[in-house]
Amino acid sequence: MLTAVLNSFRVPELRNRLLFTAALLLLYRAGSWLPTPGVNTAEIQNLFSGGAGSTILGYLNMFSGQALQNLSFFALGIMPYITASIIMQLMTVVLPQLEALQKEGEAGQKRITQYTRYLTVILAFLQSIGYVILFHNGSVIGGSNSLTSLTPRSFILIVVTLTAGTTILMWMGELITQRGIGNGQSLLIFASILVSLPVGVRAWASSGTFQKLSLPIIILAVVVAVVYVNEGQRRIPIQYAKRMVGRRMTQGGSTYMPLRVNMAGVIPVIFAVAVMFLPPTIGQLVPSLSFLADWFQPSSWAAIIFEFLLIVMFSFFYTAVQFNPVEQAENLKKYGGFIPGVRPGRPTAQYLDRVMTRLTLPGSLFLGSIAVLPTIFIKYGGFSQAVGQALGGTSILIIVGVALDTMRQMESQVMMRHYDGFLK
Repeated sequence: MLTAVLNSFRVPELRNRLLFTAALLLLYRAGSWLPTPGVNTAEIQNLFSGGAGSTILGYLNMFSGQALQNLSFFALGIMPYITASIIMQLMTVVLPQLEALQKEGEAGQKRITQYTRYLTVILAFLQSIGYVILFHNGSVIGGSNSLTSLTPRSFILIVVTLTAGTTILMWMGELITQRGIGNGQSLLIFASILVSLPVGVRAWASSGTFQKLSLPIIILAVVVAVVYVNEGQRRIPIQYAKRMVGRRMTQGGSTYMPLRVNMAGVIPVIFAVAVMFLPPTIGQLVPSLSFLADWFQPSSWAAIIFEFLLIVMFSFFYTAVQFNPVEQAENLKKYGGFIPGVRPGRPTAQYLDRVMTRLTLPGSLFLGSIAVLPTIFIKYGGFSQAVGQALGGTSILIIVGVALDTMRQMESQVMMRHYDGFLK
């Protein structure tokens, strides 16, 4: 493993990508401590230490890399972009205009990406207004103990600053995806959760003997299970017949189509977390809907069941977006390939769809179970809220999933240069 890591730094292109990714993640962490003008940072930290950290605000704070408890430049995190991506993908299925854009290839995808950026700015703007109103009522902004009073000018300044922070994070995430290594948005969430790990580890270290002995076993079991299932795949045999290309006769051959058990990776978990935060956040911001904040408190049964169902649903949805059986069948037919025992064309598409559904069902149930079972164990095992937030099933699942996806991309770069890969 160490040799493979050293080999990655011997490849100039991969080394530059790794350094570029590390530099942007360091900038992200620096921006998480950059204070927003007109905010009393000491008061907002007291608010979180006084009980707000155990509510949905504590989880939002974790996914923002502890930036929300300072109401800093990156306090909103990357979640508005994740929410906008979910909305756009759902609208692509509903609206024929967006579906037509998606079929146009790269040009259409650029248009959809542009719409996602606009929607991100709108969502970040609305969420910024909600946070300003929420923390103003808590005397953090414009209260008697704050540094400045909340005037229309300071209100606009704070909202614009928070919205600009999310916009810059969105740009940084896209830069990491294009010029760095791994998925930029997932890596930003990955870095945010890692920041919370020391707090969770300290809380675990001060817990009882049962907690100290049982939690490492649970985490190790989750990591092993995630790696095992994420690397699992079913190989569909593909046979190519001989055919004429110009004046040459191409040789037929056999290969396989790898279909992963968990083709969507960790994306369904991230999407589920983004949607799961909506009801309690609305309940926090709108007093008349405060019952939503009570129902969907972190680690409540309503939140656990809701998260499980969302992960299963998004696993099927994202797999359907990534893998199109009709398109795969047409490509096989176009290049003279076929599945032994299955007729080309529509029967092949039906066969691939049936196989993919049978793979996705256990994969999605596994993903949902891994996300919620450790949370249930922590809930009834006498662990503190800090342990539940930092070392819960969702956090560990995102960390392991993003790390695997990043290592897989690094391995493909290394293998192109004839070095041994990471994942043997």
